[in-house]
Amino acid sequence: MSAVAASEFRPHRVVVLALDGLLPFELGIPHRIFGRPKDAEGRLLYEVVTCSVRPPGPVRTDADFTIHVEHGPEVLATADTIVVPASYELGPLFDEGVLTEELAAALALVRPGTRLASICTGVYVLAAAGYLDGRPATTHWADAERFQRMFPRIKVDADVLFIDDGDVLTSAGVAAGIDLCLHMVRRDHGTAVANEVARRTVVPPHRDGGQAQYIHRPVPDPQLATTTAARAWALGRLHEPIQLRDLAEQEAMSVRTFTRRFREEAGVSPGQWLTQQRVERARHLLESTDLSVDQVARDAGFGTAQSMRQHLQQALGVTPTAYRRTFRSGSCRP
Repeated sequence: MSAVAASEFRPHRVVVLALDGLLPFELGIPHRIFGRPKDAEGRLLYEVVTCSVRPPGPVRTDADFTIHVEHGPEVLATADTIVVPASYELGPLFDEGVLTEELAAALALVRPGTRLASICTGVYVLAAAGYLDGRPATTHWADAERFQRMFPRIKVDADVLFIDDGDVLTSAGVAAGIDLCLHMVRRDHGTAVANEVARRTVVPPHRDGGQAQYIHRPVPDPQLATTTAARAWALGRLHEPIQLRDLAEQEAMSVRTFTRRFREEAGVSPGQWLTQQRVERARHLLESTDLSVDQVARDAGFGTAQSMRQHLQQALGVTPTAYRRTFRSGSCRP
């Protein structure tokens, strides 16, 4: 790399806004996910800093400890991306949907074009500031109905794990913040980088489905046989035709028992799960290889390009060609 190129490199700055009553787990998500990715030269692709709406000092959490934040609201003006984790002490913001004076003053420092993201009830901050008017958004399923009543101009979707509306992104509760941050890494730098972060964090690189599968589902008895072996077997044969009875045979179960057990554990039917895995396989091949769309369709187990096109359109809202063009063109700034 030339000296000029090295001098021009600047990591994407992510500023995490810490509000009183914040959840420590959610505060740590952006630092964990964005603090990992590196480029081929070993340089961190993101710089993550935390700020308060007040001068540097203590910020209360919902646990039995406080955190000391080193930065005041002025760093919001330097952000490329701002992430607002959940807080249990939003006060008039939560009760009336209006910003406090200090929060309004802090948000006034945000530069136009800054990417904004929220985790769980952090969405109230973006909503009260007017960033979500007329746009889609999500939050924790248990709070979605109340949030919709308070902000009727927002198009609330209570089922999804996160919503990407370009420069404003929102996620459901708690662990959905991981999904959202990984999605932003994937959007910025592609699947391979996001997958490596997920692997090191020991989480799935992508979870299909929405919040509905988390609202209520009995936890399977750990003493009972699981469907883990069948899923591992299928993942090694996605390019082959796989029948439901083939999966059931891997666990020595009847088709009926296997289907019931699989849904209890995975939250979706075996057929839906297979489609999800094939979509992920297709995404990886479209991003990381120059295989033709027909070959990707065969290798991912869809059989034909038309079948793959229909499934990707349904799952991602784009065609295979459009997806490849997006993720092979480096469309987002570093």
